Amino acid sequence: MGQDKIQVINLTKKFGDLLVLNNISFNVKKGEFICVVGPTGCGKTTFLNLLTRLIPPTAGELLIDGEPADPRKHNISFAFQEPSAMPWLNVRQNLEYGMKIRKIPKAEQEIRIQRIMTLLGLSEFEKNYPHELSVSAEQRVIIGRAFSTYPDLLLMDEPYGQMDIKMRFYLEDQVLKLWKEFGSTVIFITHNVEEAVYLAERILVLTNKPATIKEDVRIELPRPRDVTSPEFIQIRKHITDAIKWW
Repeated sequence: MGQDKIQVINLTKKFGDLLVLNNISFNVKKGEFICVVGPTGCGKTTFLNLLTRLIPPTAGELLIDGEPADPRKHNISFAFQEPSAMPWLNVRQNLEYGMKIRKIPKAEQEIRIQRIMTLLGLSEFEKNYPHELSVSAEQRVIIGRAFSTYPDLLLMDEPYGQMDIKMRFYLEDQVLKLWKEFGSTVIFITHNVEEAVYLAERILVLTNKPATIKEDVRIELPRPRDVTSPEFIQIRKHITDAIKWW
């Protein structure tokens, strides 16, 4: 692993008198895949909103490449739970959208679109609009669009919350495929411990409100991961217990 890509330093957020996040600090290496888990209502989405700079922190800093994170300067991409493909654009246009905004040269856009459509099995849907796609295909478009700008930081908030288990595994494999291909730095928020153990190189376990980091767990299982292996089950139990007991 190389240098720190992201540094989160003493990040704190209060809404009035309510302390939601309390003094959170961690670093993320370039190309690392981190999952964040914690009890329901512990402030995971607030945490994500601070990382996207949608809301300002009460105290603390978020640095990207050693500089304060700034969406106008840094390439921060998101994939959320709600389907967010633009309904008036077809699959190709959705994938192009972020690259056009970032003024990526046309020839480079074409290379990336072809790679993404091939990797995600979207080539046959190139001219289809979101309403003509299955839920899974639309979610693949959203994932592809998020990766297409080669973001400094890709933030994913429960992107498979609505999916059945078979579809989740399928889409998780798609994300891992893109992550390996593009070397993106990913922070993935989930309440699903199995998903976190399946995806992550590290898992950050948040405490109940006011949320701090209770544990930072490195996952060194080989890929593709076997969810039935004793090692996988042991880590999953450890994380589940860490969330449950205070």
